[in-house]
Amino acid sequence: MQRRLTTALVVCVLALWAPAAKAMTLGDDGLHKQPWFAETFLILGEDIEEAAADGKRVAVIFEQKGCPYCREMHTVNFAEPEVAEYIKANFMVVQLNMWGAREVTDLDGKAMEERELARRWRVNFTPTVVFLPTPEEMKAGMTEAARLPGYFKPFHFLRMFEYVKAGAYADQPFQRYLQDKFEEMDKAGEKPKVW
Repeated sequence: MQRRLTTALVVCVLALWAPAAKAMTLGDDGLHKQPWFAETFLILGEDIEEAAADGKRVAVIFEQKGCPYCREMHTVNFAEPEVAEYIKANFMVVQLNMWGAREVTDLDGKAMEERELARRWRVNFTPTVVFLPTPEEMKAGMTEAARLPGYFKPFHFLRMFEYVKAGAYADQPFQRYLQDKFEEMDKAGEKPKVW
């Protein structure tokens, strides 16, 4: 009986995990890919304009081959329908390889390899999500709206995307935004799923 329950549990877990695993692929560069990641010419100023025309923001995700936390982001965070659907609806996601050699044009018009851009932007570990400014903010000289350094569990990960989409970074730090979300949920009798 115990064996049947264990087998049934394994089958259920695999059934739930399979769609996300199927959507994610491993690219020739060793990075995990999502079918909805943007394939652009990597001219970031143009990407910002194109995303804005669609009512979206740009999120640049730096990853590297063999990164266990990058794999976790793909197999856990992007496997959550609420997370993936929100990001797809509101963001153009551009994936860069922290050690890659593809040419990228930064917001100031300077072209360089991905690895040079990672150094220039002080990306020290992966995954790192850099949220680019709106076209108006870019024209005013802003180069980064917010940053998610390292792996965050789905609840915090999604809240950061909501924080950027709402433009809340202009008024408060992310930690205060999160605290407000926790208080809202508490008042509504909801418990956040943080682990």
